[in-house]
Amino acid sequence: MPNLILILGDQLTTDISALENANRDHDRVVMAEVHDEASYTNHHKKKLVLLFSAMRHFARRLEAAGWRVYYQTYHPDNDAQSLEAAIASQLKEPGADRVITTECGEWRLHEQIEQWHERLGVPVEIRPDTRFIASKQEFAGWAEGRKQLRMEFFYREMRRKTGLLMTSDGKPEGGHWNFDAANRRKWSGKPAAPAPFRVAPDKVTREVIELVEEHFAGHFGTTEDFHFAVTPEDAKQALDYFIDFALPCFGDFQDAMSEDEDWLFHSILSPYINCGLLDPLAVCEAAAQTWYAGRAPINAVEGFIRQILGWREFVRGIYWMNMPEYARENRLGNTRALPWFYWTGETKMRCMHKAIDATRRNAYAHHIQRLMVTGNFALLAGVKPEEICDWYLAVYADAYDWVELPNVLGMVMHADGGYLGSKPYAASGKYIQRMSNHCSNCHYKVNKSTEEDACPFNALYWHFINRHREDFANNPRMGMMYRNWDRQKPERRQALLQRAEDLLARLEQL
Repeated sequence: MPNLILILGDQLTTDISALENANRDHDRVVMAEVHDEASYTNHHKKKLVLLFSAMRHFARRLEAAGWRVYYQTYHPDNDAQSLEAAIASQLKEPGADRVITTECGEWRLHEQIEQWHERLGVPVEIRPDTRFIASKQEFAGWAEGRKQLRMEFFYREMRRKTGLLMTSDGKPEGGHWNFDAANRRKWSGKPAAPAPFRVAPDKVTREVIELVEEHFAGHFGTTEDFHFAVTPEDAKQALDYFIDFALPCFGDFQDAMSEDEDWLFHSILSPYINCGLLDPLAVCEAAAQTWYAGRAPINAVEGFIRQILGWREFVRGIYWMNMPEYARENRLGNTRALPWFYWTGETKMRCMHKAIDATRRNAYAHHIQRLMVTGNFALLAGVKPEEICDWYLAVYADAYDWVELPNVLGMVMHADGGYLGSKPYAASGKYIQRMSNHCSNCHYKVNKSTEEDACPFNALYWHFINRHREDFANNPRMGMMYRNWDRQKPERRQALLQRAEDLLARLEQL
């Protein structure tokens, strides 16, 4: 019997499980640009361009290979405003009486698809997403019975499973599992950072850019200077470019930030991995080969692989094991609204302005900008987890709920009470000064704490420490912070708290 095979916008590979054992002469592939998926959050314009263009290129690839494809291009007046409506319209065509799809990456959509068999009146088969190295069941099995779930130990299991950077006798290459301590250098301008990999928009992409500008004009970001890859071939060139020109220095400077460079030595491959244009295991294997070939140092290769094999797989496991309750976590009791400057970048805090402006222009910022600048500020200010989570989901080209939510709610906001991370990633302006050159160009002074022109991160940090003493005082990784706080003179503590209260009362004016 013919099947309808639904391919989602983050499943753009012929290796997707929904296509396994399909009959291209009889089955019909359905792909659709629909209003509900494009508009449920304020998706960055470049993210929409990337996905719509990559989807259109993928549909053409399938058609060229002999597949029967129904593709709905976006228009606000389409009859099918949702994926369910698109499938329902195709079920009216003679022949198809069954739907096959690969499990999606968002609980919101997963819950809808699980009900389709009742609402549409046909069987719906949801297949596992085999692009991930650990299945949902495998992760749950690993987690069962553990008092704490720590990425480092899961990561070691994934290293053993894949053999990546492992010796023949089962030991980690280089003698250590993790070289993170060697990955914290500040970048002073040398060695020179490579230019970002660029792909000139083709006719399809240019048409999508026009569409996004017409129908999503109010969305965050810009379509200007769009240069993402939208095909597997171009994404593979982006991988090769990273390995040749950036990976050798990635390890040393992966935590660095700069006034002058948006990209530094980062790969910018996550948008391609997360939408299916690159296979995560193949990316890791390509990086590992550079270590064996002597083309990149172990701290760079291991650090890069850990991001994919460790964090990416770990947060997915956390997400599916704990949803939907996980999304409602707010253990620190945050109540403050997200400041509007997260959408405009209009703030005198230089590090925040630069990170948000880069995000607006590029639909990308690297992990330290996300964790230790925009995320750190939201943590210190006590922003509602759901509001900062929605911001991260909207503004980044690589953001999908399964990867964004645990990273932001758990790692950035510590809203899960330490389930994902053993301590909050709270820091004063000193950290940003140590890892960047932002502070020398800032309206505020990083070496001041209580004065009117003092760096806001400083007083907000101590306010955070003070107001959450009950939450963290017994955390062995936080003891030094509380000893430092208690050591300060009472009048100094009072001045810091008053400065922080003043800042919190006028966040929008910072």
